[in-house]
Amino acid sequence: MSNLGKTQSKMTKYRWAICSMLFFATTINYLDRQVLSLTWSDFIAPEFHWTNNDYGTITALFSIFYALSMLFAGRFVDWMDTKKGFLWAIGIWSFGACLHAFCGIATSGITTGNWFVGFEGAKDAIATVSDIGFVINVSVALFIFARFVLALGEAGNFPAAIKATAEYFPKKDRAFATSIFNAGATVGALAAPISIPFIAKAWGWEMAFIIIGALGFVWMGFWVFVYSKPEKSKNVNAAELAYIQQDKDSHDQTEEAVEAGQRKKISFKDCFKYKQTWAFAIGKFMTDGVWWFFLFWALAYLKSVYGMSSTEAALPLFVLYMITLLSIIGGWLPSYFVEKKGMNPYAGRMRAMLIFAFFPLLALLAQPLGGYSYWIPVIIIGIAGAAHQAWSANIFSTVGDMFPKSAIATITGIGGMAGGVGSFLINKSSGALFDYTHLHWTTIDGVPLLEKFPQYINERMPENFLEGLRATGAEVIDGINSGYMIIFSVCAVAYLIGWVIMKTLVPKYKPIVLE
Repeated sequence: MSNLGKTQSKMTKYRWAICSMLFFATTINYLDRQVLSLTWSDFIAPEFHWTNNDYGTITALFSIFYALSMLFAGRFVDWMDTKKGFLWAIGIWSFGACLHAFCGIATSGITTGNWFVGFEGAKDAIATVSDIGFVINVSVALFIFARFVLALGEAGNFPAAIKATAEYFPKKDRAFATSIFNAGATVGALAAPISIPFIAKAWGWEMAFIIIGALGFVWMGFWVFVYSKPEKSKNVNAAELAYIQQDKDSHDQTEEAVEAGQRKKISFKDCFKYKQTWAFAIGKFMTDGVWWFFLFWALAYLKSVYGMSSTEAALPLFVLYMITLLSIIGGWLPSYFVEKKGMNPYAGRMRAMLIFAFFPLLALLAQPLGGYSYWIPVIIIGIAGAAHQAWSANIFSTVGDMFPKSAIATITGIGGMAGGVGSFLINKSSGALFDYTHLHWTTIDGVPLLEKFPQYINERMPENFLEGLRATGAEVIDGINSGYMIIFSVCAVAYLIGWVIMKTLVPKYKPIVLE
């Protein structure tokens, strides 16, 4: 008899309080991740003389740090257990988020010897340094370190949240609970552009990092008192505990025992013997970078091409991320193919992924049609982002379709690494490309910029230099527009290329059976 039938008392619903905590943790996770992308161009770059290439280096390395940390985060949470593991994860990333705020003071200390200064004092001290290259190198290195700490902690959010969900929800409710807490990612992305730039404008970019970073420490204070194992929680009565543990009846225990007896481990090296591993890894490599590019460069795009400040771009960015909510279709469409069309789960997912792969092709039109209104590329990027999130949900599920449970975490880690490498490449190459096209492809009254101003070949173009030329009546065509066209084109075709390679490697459903 199931545990569910052993009690007749009215059931508490404390599991949803836990789900709410996971939701807020994920929201904070995405807020902390976006502070840099929403402050660097207007507030940080002028202070440290950064170019697109400098920012691209920082974001590219964050992708690598995050991917590497994902390989170990799950094991760490399992070792520390859910409560302590989550506290460590959010504590580390909140510390890393706040650490960004002190990069200016540290840069001042290293470049001028003035350590005991405030935020404004650091700005004044840095402004006196004649060796701009030294300031750039020091500040970039310090921000890279802060991003490393942030990535190290943030990698623990999803493993800890999924583990908490498994502890507080029966199997049949876990997908629903996961979709709820995962919505925090979208809420964080929506809240960021309508809060972070305004905090930075009112109190300085440093306070944006501190205020948003401090939210994690507030969350920790609640988590200490809110979370305990359901069987030990005073807020979970017998009826709710029976509901949570309804899978633990005699039938499931026997089934799990048999499965445990037959389970075999697969070494990291042996994983690469299977085409299914390569299919998943290549799919992640080709597409993860697209999402990271949209996340990290959307504001820079609106500023470079349309001259928007971070506060002016708040509404367009909010609309952009609102459109990504369409990704919920990603969870429904494969089910339709399986239930209505009789496909096996892998075939249904691949059919859905093929459909999602066509939507990013709209990015080819972002630049050509952007001349009519900036809302056109905003909407197109939002649709491409929604397609990515739908694609991402399904590509993760293909691992469970093809691999035994004992190998899922390892294969997922390999795919995460591949996605991190792809993200590194697109972010780093984007920054370098944008700087190159900005300097070498810009024309003034039809004449290349460097023919008119050859002194800038080995120098950085002054801030607002092109705006000043436009004010004189000169016809300026910024080459950076072509740079964005190139990257948008890469993003547009990445999914179809990834899908074709995956389908070629694994044309039909073929689960891995370990012998």
